[in-house]
Amino acid sequence: MTKKNYVLDTNVLIENPQAIVNLKNGQENNIFIPYHVLIELNQLKTNQRIRHIVAKVVDVLLEHRDSIQFIQNDASISRFTEEIVDNYILKEIKSTSIEDPILVTNDRILQLQAGLAKIKSEEFRDSKPFESESQLYTGFVPDGEETVTNCFTWQDGKPIFHGAAGDECINYTTSMWNVKPRSVYQNLALMLMQNPTIDLVSMQSEAGFGKTFLALATSLYLVLEKRLYEKIFIVKPTIELGSKLGYLPGDVKEKMEPYVKYIHDLLLKLHESRPANKIFLNPNDDLLRYNTKKFEILPLNYIRGMNIENAVVIVDETQNLSRNEVRALLTRMGEGVKCFCLGDTSQVDNPYLSASNNGLNWIVRKFKGFSNYAHIVLKGDRSRGPITDLVLKSKL
Repeated sequence: MTKKNYVLDTNVLIENPQAIVNLKNGQENNIFIPYHVLIELNQLKTNQRIRHIVAKVVDVLLEHRDSIQFIQNDASISRFTEEIVDNYILKEIKSTSIEDPILVTNDRILQLQAGLAKIKSEEFRDSKPFESESQLYTGFVPDGEETVTNCFTWQDGKPIFHGAAGDECINYTTSMWNVKPRSVYQNLALMLMQNPTIDLVSMQSEAGFGKTFLALATSLYLVLEKRLYEKIFIVKPTIELGSKLGYLPGDVKEKMEPYVKYIHDLLLKLHESRPANKIFLNPNDDLLRYNTKKFEILPLNYIRGMNIENAVVIVDETQNLSRNEVRALLTRMGEGVKCFCLGDTSQVDNPYLSASNNGLNWIVRKFKGFSNYAHIVLKGDRSRGPITDLVLKSKL
């Protein structure tokens, strides 16, 4: 079989760093990288949003550099702008003696330009948006792969939990504070959060799959019903508040109120389902002010210097925390703490973080396999409601 000569464009490498390996297919094909692709990667490494992906691309290039051919046209090595870099790539292809080169690019304009230059081009069909560790590791391990502590596998259509104490078939339904799971994944999340051997659980999902609601229900169960812990803390990053936090009237509770109203609404819904009187100073008061001995919502910057003990801590929107902030927060956890870290790495609001370089992803990357840690991705056909289902299914 004749080897194909693939020339890779920058966008293909960014969208899938493993494109080199996939197209090379062992020793079946040859891979060529234009010099100006390297220059473009060098520029992109300063981009906060994708520099983590550029780093992965560079790792793959270095790993396979002995089997990759780099091509360049010395006459075209000069200062250039982004608008004309594609022209340099085409010149480099034309200036080499590659037999029947095939430019692999998802840039349709470049495909047209390649056609005018009599260069064959193909779209990289296996290209897909970069997924973070907390999305790739769903809590389930595929068949044939080695299991890690507190992961799940499927057996005869039923989830098997591989815990520190051994394997267990989860063929029962776990409910907390009158909350019944709407999917197998919600059921497993409830099981993980109330598991006495697991201190920290991270949950990843798109909007509407009940991360915060499940965490609140479990917290009420552990604190008020089982009395295993004394207090519930809700910790929320204030990245979206910025300087506005200081201009809002009142104390910290009043300043935070507009940004945590959804938590209040969820707690009220749980209270209506099953009374949680001890959470409130006066359950009959229309304002339902919180009893801070049992329940407290804090912005992240108020955690520094604290020593949290005998409590359940819910960290909401963990994807908006940096690695340093996650470290600072989790090192505040003392004896007798159960922690739930919730987030969606596809909704990173912090301009200095990305889908990969964020707190939730760092937790999964570093803690995966530890005996007192578990992670799960919530998914399913039903989310918050039919309109949310429509948004998720249509990929709006």
